[in-house]
Amino acid sequence: MMKIGILGGTFNPVHFGHLILAEQVRGQLGLDRVIFVPAFMPPHKDGRDIIPAKNRFEMLGLAVGDNKDFAVSDIEIRRRGKSYTVDTLRQIKKRYPHAELFFICGSDLVAEIPTWKDVDEIYRLAKFVLARRPCYGKRLSGKPFIKINVAQVDISSSLIRKLIRQKRSVRYLTPNRVVKYIEQHKLYR
Repeated sequence: MMKIGILGGTFNPVHFGHLILAEQVRGQLGLDRVIFVPAFMPPHKDGRDIIPAKNRFEMLGLAVGDNKDFAVSDIEIRRRGKSYTVDTLRQIKKRYPHAELFFICGSDLVAEIPTWKDVDEIYRLAKFVLARRPCYGKRLSGKPFIKINVAQVDISSSLIRKLIRQKRSVRYLTPNRVVKYIEQHKLYR
């Protein structure tokens, strides 16, 4: 049976922390593929500082293009509107009916999970994979999570956006192709 990891997010922009997380989960769980799913409009963010989905999707493609085990899906972008995890998992399950799905997220999201739309169906559609992050020890009792340790890098999309606004280098925080794309399209200024 094929094992597919799904890593959703805003990816505003994608950075090495996202790529390290995906690769380490893939390796530790023996996943056949990890699909990155950029949100069109994340339900838990106000959207003020978020660049167009088209740009975020293209940057993800540049970031993962040389890894045969990674793919980028535009299903949330095509759907438009607010992106809910349950809707995305339903579509992926329809496309890969015999695959085992693993929904990857950081342990910093644990407190939010009970508020997600149709959360019980999410548990039926996919296994939750929690990447342990420092300072996030809260647990959800009775819920099945696969907890894994991944290499920690202190990089965030907000840090990258801040450095760009300050006209400082973001080299080595995100792949070179993404840095060039950001410069070429004058993003985050």
